[in-house]
Amino acid sequence: MGILSALGIPTNRFDLFLRSVEVSSYIPGRIRLHSKMLMGSPKVEKELLTYLRSYSELSEVETNISTGSILIKYTPQLLHTNEELTRAEEYIKAHAKNRT
Repeated sequence: MGILSALGIPTNRFDLFLRSVEVSSYIPGRIRLHSKMLMGSPKVEKELLTYLRSYSELSEVETNISTGSILIKYTPQLLHTNEELTRAEEYIKAHAKNRT
């Protein structure tokens, strides 16, 4: 872990993304996020979908620009083959409003 990570400063694009959203719910295999930047912005939606869908470990990504909602579905065992996504899941789990 580098000094930036230790200080809670985003060190990569996914880290930065996570800190810009609200984690509404977390269940292993299903995450719902909300982004104010996504609301009413087809351009942000397109960029976000392209970025998240580039991770083969994520089985499904859905967005709604009316509500700013982002739904991510995945198989936990597959996700855990990617160290970056495993760290992201831990962050999401710790910051979720509703967890199971």
